[in-house]
Formats: sequence, structure tokens, C-alpha cells
Amino acid sequence: MEEEIQPVAAATSEPVPEEPVQSPRRGITKRHKALIILLLLFIAGGWFGLRWWVRAQTHIETDNAFIEARSVPISFKVSGTVKRVLVKDNQFVKQGDLLLELDSSDYRVRVAQDEAGVDVARNETGGEYKKAEGARAAVQLARARLDQTLLDLQRGEALFGREVIPKEQLDRLKTAKRIAESQLKEAEEALKRAMAEAGLSPKGENKAKVLQKQAQLEESRLRLSYTRITAPRNGYVTRKNVEPGANIQAGQPLLTLVPLQDAWITANYKEGQLTYIRPGQKVEFTVDAYPGRHFSGRVDSIMAGTGAAFSLLPPENATGNYVKVVQRVPVKILIDSNSDPEHLLRVGMSVIPTVLVGRTAGDVLKELNPFK
Repeated sequence: MEEEIQPVAAATSEPVPEEPVQSPRRGITKRHKALIILLLLFIAGGWFGLRWWVRAQTHIETDNAFIEARSVPISFKVSGTVKRVLVKDNQFVKQGDLLLELDSSDYRVRVAQDEAGVDVARNETGGEYKKAEGARAAVQLARARLDQTLLDLQRGEALFGREVIPKEQLDRLKTAKRIAESQLKEAEEALKRAMAEAGLSPKGENKAKVLQKQAQLEESRLRLSYTRITAPRNGYVTRKNVEPGANIQAGQPLLTLVPLQDAWITANYKEGQLTYIRPGQKVEFTVDAYPGRHFSGRVDSIMAGTGAAFSLLPPENATGNYVKVVQRVPVKILIDSNSDPEHLLRVGMSVIPTVLVGRTAGDVLKELNPFK
């Protein structure tokens, strides 16, 4: 057994060639590269996210905003037939420009009639004034007769006391006195009636009938002036629905004048966005119709309540199950005139306003300090 094992041992004693040992690689592996890239992406995302959050706190933005402007409805104050229409749809007009005109023939005739009525009233007043003067003379005559009857009665009573005249004659004198008093009263009432018909004051200064006719004349002239409509202010003509020859009624809407130079923005901000919004702050906004162009304005005022509070049917939160809904408060933003000199903005356009509340990044980050 030993002899057989020795050759095997001898065979194993031969030197075996050693293989070169590979040294571990030095440098960044793919796993390390992926971790570094992921870390850089995380840092960049956090940086941009922080910047976006800070900007959202210093630039308050909403997409629930629209352009509004005052609209002036145009209508005639009198009825008639339209003679001329001097404007077209979407035309710009200046204050004082003639817009519409009615056929004024009927109103001119009425003015002429009232002018003649004034002259007639003046002539009638002259005659009635003379009548009043005659009534005044009748009063003076009746007063003189009364004075004479008083003197006669006084003498008759003296003579009757001395038994010179009979009692029958004294009774006639008393009757004559009562008749004279009645005649004086009748004359005074006739004078008052004559003065009232003449429209005279007790001093004879005012002429009521003439003044009444003059007032009617002024009214007719005023109605004649209503047959022409001029632009009350600068603006654009819209919603025109009148043509020459149409018969219209007083107050019938014919067209609308929109002064775009006084347009503003109504931005409906969430109630949580109003914390730092104040009147006078600068606003930047964009319009969907003009991409890439920026406009400017300023905050004018904040509405006294939410839009839901002033709706036709405000919510009744005191009844039934309550579900809290974030409310929106309208904010009025005035548009800078030099921002839109061409008046490109139109009523109803959607805008995205951004209010610069004046806070810095430091002010925002201070709120995150838990130890303040």
C-alpha cells in the first residue's frame, strides 16, 4: 500500500504554476453614478420646487379673471321715426359725436304752437289785467257808497232822536247800509276772481298764464332736442339694432357704447390668497388672445364679500349637512393706460393676473422657522 501511495505523492509535489491575482478596480461604479445622478436630481428638484413655492407666496396668481367695462345703453327719450343712423358696429366715437336722429317735424310744429300760445297768453293777460282794474274800481265805488250810507244812518239816528224823522225812514237807512255792505263784499270777491283769472298777485307783478305757456314752450323745445342723440363719452359702438325708417318707442334700447379706455379686471381669488393682497399693489397679467405679451395694472379694491354671498340665491349653510367650499372674493384691478394704448383688450376676455404683494424670499422663509 505504501509503494502505491508514494508515486502519487511525488506527482503532487511538482510545482504548480501560480495564476496572476487580479487587483480590485479603482473608480466609480455604475451604481455610484446612478446614486449621484439621483442625488443631483433630488437637489435640483428641491431647489426649483422651493423657488416655485416662494414665488407662489410673493406672486399671487389666478386664472379665474375676466375683463369688464361699463356699458352705456343708448335710447331716445321720445318716440318717432329714425331719420339717420350715423354709426356702424364696433366704430369708435368721441364724446359729442352725433349718433342717431329722429324725424323732428312733429316736434317742430309743437314748438311753433307753444310759441304762439305764449303770445296769446300775453294778449289775454293784458285784457284780463284791465278787467281786474275795472273790478278794483268797482270795489272803490262800493266802499264809497258804504261810507255814504254810514253817514246817512248816523244823521238819521240823530234826527230820529229829536223826533224829526219817522222810524220808517230810519229803517230804510239801516237797510241801505246792509245793502251797501253786501255790494262791497260782492265787489271784493269779483276783484279776487278777476285777479285770479289774470294770474296776478295782489301787487300785480306775476303773470301766471304767461309763465305757464312759457313752461310748455320750454318743454316742447326740450323734447325737440331729444330727437338727436350724441355720444355721452368716448367709446366703441356695439349691439347696434336700429336702422333708418324704423319706428321706435321712448326708452327702447338701440345700441350700446362701451368705453374700453376705462376697462378693468375682476379677478376672483381664493380666500386663502388674500392674506397679503392690498390696494395699490402692482399687477402683471397676460391675455390668451395675445400670447407672449404682458400687461400691467394695479389693485384698486377688494369686494366687501364673496361672490356667493351676493348671488341671487346665496348658500344657506345653517341648514342640512355642511360641506366646506373654498370661496372666492372678487378683486378689482385697474389696467394701466400706457399698458394698452391700442385698446386691444375686450370685455369678457380671460386673463391671468399676478399680484406682486411686495414680499421677499427672506420674508417667506422666515415663516418656516419653527423657533421664531
